[in-house]
Amino acid sequence: MSLIVIPDDAPPVMSLSDAITQLRDCEHRVYSTLPANAPELVARIADADAVINIRASTRFTADVLAGCPRLRLISIWGTGTDHVDLEAAKARGIAVTNTPAVSAVAVAEHTLSLIFAVAKQTVNVDQAVRGGEWPRAMVQQLHGKTLGVIGTGAIGREVMRLGAGIGMNVISWSFNQRRDPARVTLDDLFRRGDVVSVHVRQSPETLGMIRADHFAMMKPGAIFINTARGRIVVENDLVEALRSKRFAGAGLDVFETEPLPSDSPLRLLPNVVLTPHAAGITREATEAGLAMAIDNVLAFRAGTPVHVVN
Repeated sequence: MSLIVIPDDAPPVMSLSDAITQLRDCEHRVYSTLPANAPELVARIADADAVINIRASTRFTADVLAGCPRLRLISIWGTGTDHVDLEAAKARGIAVTNTPAVSAVAVAEHTLSLIFAVAKQTVNVDQAVRGGEWPRAMVQQLHGKTLGVIGTGAIGREVMRLGAGIGMNVISWSFNQRRDPARVTLDDLFRRGDVVSVHVRQSPETLGMIRADHFAMMKPGAIFINTARGRIVVENDLVEALRSKRFAGAGLDVFETEPLPSDSPLRLLPNVVLTPHAAGITREATEAGLAMAIDNVLAFRAGTPVHVVN
């Protein structure tokens, strides 16, 4: 019998959603804890033909896939696929799907909120007021400044739209550079940007692509934002640039290691605003994404697969 397994609904999102009613006519199993290790993951999904993956911490390695001979589909809730061995899946005839663009508005809004929080020093000013101070911080105005967007997929384009909406001058860079006055080289973007915001997908091509050389190019008053993936940036280089106040500050939703370790130097830097990889988590985006992850399974079983990434 066909079986759908959700091996990692922890903390629970799928089991509490309206979307799960789409599975009422399908044999399915939901686990409300994370698998402790690869053998436990295999034990949970070994008899499934389809898996709906909730958490990126669940890693579908070649060894895990080898232990699941019935598996034909991994449906990821989200866009990132770096936790799945796509080549191993393809070699075993396992399709991998994701939920593209479903969180684009949510992530773009979060990006804008981080830009404002850093530019207006919202966290530091709030703490000062709570401590009895009445600061008169000379904060930045964003209107008329230059927003540099790295990656012009669905999220990057939405960030560009929002930036233009508050009066920023928008420039961009992507791997597929087309003729457009707004497109510049990556070095030029770092030199010109008053805000530099990262929106490329993590891949072998993008791991560590942003490093000390780029931070050295930034304006003293510039702001760096990352709501993409932590490993796209060499985190130690970013920490050193922030410690030395090479530029004004950063807003980060993603990190090399997640959750952020207790001894991370980023926790101690006053010129950084931190959020817990939560940019895409809104009620609206969550429901839409979970529904799409289920739709991807149903479409695959119907012989009309969509959103296949491998």
